Amino acid sequence: MDIIVVGLSHKTAPVEVREKLAVPDSRLGEALCRLCAYQGVKEGVLLSTCNRVEVYAVVDQVEAGYARVQEFLADIHLSLSSEQLTPHLYWYTGDRAIGHLFRVAASLDSMVVGESQILGQLKDAFEVALAHKASGVILNKLVKKAISVAKRVRTETRIAEMAVSVSYAAVELAKKIFSNLGDKTVLLVGAGEMAKLAAQHLIRNGVRRVMITTRDSHSALELAKRFNGVPVPFDEFQRELSEADIVLCSTGAAHYLIRSEDVQRAVRQRMNRPIFLIDISVPRNIDPAVKDIDNAFLFDIDDLEMRVEQNREERRREAGKAERLIEQEVDVILHWLKSLEVTPTILALRRRAEEIKRAELERSMGRLGHLSPEERSVVEGLASAIVNKLLHGSLVTLKTEAESAGASLFVEAARRFFNLDDAPAADRVTEPGRPVRPVPVAGYADPEQESSEQVQEKDS
Repeated sequence: MDIIVVGLSHKTAPVEVREKLAVPDSRLGEALCRLCAYQGVKEGVLLSTCNRVEVYAVVDQVEAGYARVQEFLADIHLSLSSEQLTPHLYWYTGDRAIGHLFRVAASLDSMVVGESQILGQLKDAFEVALAHKASGVILNKLVKKAISVAKRVRTETRIAEMAVSVSYAAVELAKKIFSNLGDKTVLLVGAGEMAKLAAQHLIRNGVRRVMITTRDSHSALELAKRFNGVPVPFDEFQRELSEADIVLCSTGAAHYLIRSEDVQRAVRQRMNRPIFLIDISVPRNIDPAVKDIDNAFLFDIDDLEMRVEQNREERRREAGKAERLIEQEVDVILHWLKSLEVTPTILALRRRAEEIKRAELERSMGRLGHLSPEERSVVEGLASAIVNKLLHGSLVTLKTEAESAGASLFVEAARRFFNLDDAPAADRVTEPGRPVRPVPVAGYADPEQESSEQVQEKDS
């Protein structure tokens, strides 16, 4: 069995291709059932977001699996032929497929590195795969590990801590000036999109009171309703500056709306309490001379962009740490996958030896006549000791060779030497040394059928 990934993302396909390939939530289950009906596809998880559509699958053969999944993607989107899709697709298998999933879950492959939305989307995709019995032993283990890896990346690196949008950078700076935003008042001057976004972020971070002013009094009233704020007449807002701890200015005016003397007067009225001003307007709407006023902190769009770029660079450095962490976790999964080749044979060998031991003990006990419980225990212990000593060398060799290039050869030899080809299906495992009762779901079994919430709790 092989793990493969076939998909496209914002890095390989324009939005007009991505939107055609996107699978709505209402059709995910149906799509997964169709995917697992393709010959050679044993398990599948379908991740469909605005920035990527990817199929993670367990297949009998890599090349045939690639072809089946590409055919599946074209079949569920009749407006796109396989030939139209090919230039935008990427194909990964083995450690590259595992590493890709881990990078996606940890947001290292996202348009905005460090964003948190993709992990929730992966959990949702996994829930659907579980509900429709499309995932099994291998993908269950893989996706659970991906969720765990993403949490490790967020815990052990600072990849999600630095703002990489202009609107949130304004909030980050406000927090540096005011350690607590809970009792602060914001004055929103104008209705620019970035200023509105910054206001939303500030409210989410605790700001309680919002004042709003625009040239259009109707727009001011609408925004006041949206932010649960107070409208201020546009020709009076300079006199209200002293009430504001944070001023967000974003208008289309071609001149300064807030002058140096306006801010000086506001600082005096505030008894020198700090005032934080953010000018996102181009051309600027706040006189740059405000920067020279004590207890007045002015930042314009260039200041914010510089802050964002510094944060992007810091995230890139943290992403390097995350990549090294992911390499370690990929090795863990590869080790587990190798053990899957050996563990069923070890279980079958133990089972076969136990069956032979029991049969011979029953035959011998019948010939020995009446034995006391102590004597029977001695005989059974002797039989067990002989079996264990005879198996020891073979079992150690199988475990030792599990990760070698010749692991499959050792498995094949053991099965032939000990006649294990008719070993019961119950020797299958979900984890090394953990047998399960097989269920005919896409070629594998997952008896626990855990939800992603249960998975999250286990990884905590």
